[in-house]
Amino acid sequence: MTAARPQPLFHWFIPIDGDGVRLGTARAERPPDFDYLTRVVRTAEEQGFHGLLIPTRAPLMETWTTATALAALTTRIRFLIAVRPGFIAVGLLAKMVATLDQISRGRVDINIVPGGIRHDFERLGVDSDHAGRYAQAEELMRACRALWTGEVTDFAGRHLTLRGARCVPPPFGTPRFYQGGASPRAEALAAREADVYLLWIEPLEQIAARIERVRAAYETCGRVPAFGLRTHLIVRDDADEAWDAARRLIADADPEVLRQRQAVAVGGQAASGATVDRHRLGRHLWTGLATVRVNCGTAIVGTPQQAAEELYEYWKLGVDEFILSGFPHVEECVRARQAVLPLLRAYIAGESHRQLPLEKR
Repeated sequence: MTAARPQPLFHWFIPIDGDGVRLGTARAERPPDFDYLTRVVRTAEEQGFHGLLIPTRAPLMETWTTATALAALTTRIRFLIAVRPGFIAVGLLAKMVATLDQISRGRVDINIVPGGIRHDFERLGVDSDHAGRYAQAEELMRACRALWTGEVTDFAGRHLTLRGARCVPPPFGTPRFYQGGASPRAEALAAREADVYLLWIEPLEQIAARIERVRAAYETCGRVPAFGLRTHLIVRDDADEAWDAARRLIADADPEVLRQRQAVAVGGQAASGATVDRHRLGRHLWTGLATVRVNCGTAIVGTPQQAAEELYEYWKLGVDEFILSGFPHVEECVRARQAVLPLLRAYIAGESHRQLPLEKR
């Protein structure tokens, strides 16, 4: 079983909401201007990461423009671009993906985001309910795949319609659709259409249950799932030092930022960050970041070996792609690549059983 699995893929993250060693401040220590984002992207490419996730949020830099400019400055690394259904007409979106994939020589994947932060859709003029967004996301993936054949396409859905549309030239490669979401509707949609199902990191028992459930849903649809995991890393040579670094990240958070963050929190990791004692979940998971940022708010905290062991446990559950990040993203990209990933690869290769014994859990 292990021999049949693909080699794990490691992605980094583009911090379009700012960066630094102090989070939740009124102004980011490292504002997300284009020069800084370029440093992050080039560092990740130099360190050999497979891809980069570029998120989407209403008040931040526009995702597609940013990704296009950054792709032109790189040669190898892939871009996993977050897209919200309903913001761009599907025929135009398919052409945008195909064009950037041609320009980048096949380095584009799409992260479909039907859910998200409260009121984000409405802020930018898109008025739809949760069910409607998921139905539209399904039609979007199906319509894009039809257009990417390069053939004349008719598509009649409830939300999207194409009449004699064509996408020429088609993509250079084969863009994959990534999709997450913890609701039954999200899991069912992924089983029908997504190439990779994304999870935010949670305790192993919860991830194991979801993977089992999603895998069964894929099998019902006659498809084979692939799983990706999104997490932050806070890694230092000493465990106590790592936990001190975690606490310092949010120690100077602005009260107004905390208030705003709480106002948009919608369950999930945001809620856990407010209720777990000292924001700790088990030995190495910490949800303190949920108090100062949206979306993924949980980090693995510890030494390089502890972080590698933790990631290895998720790999054993079936996760083959890891979307990692750390603050600040330039320095922590180097630390993750040089200190954590070699250990994780050794565990996966089986070398750890001879040379790097796992610590008692």
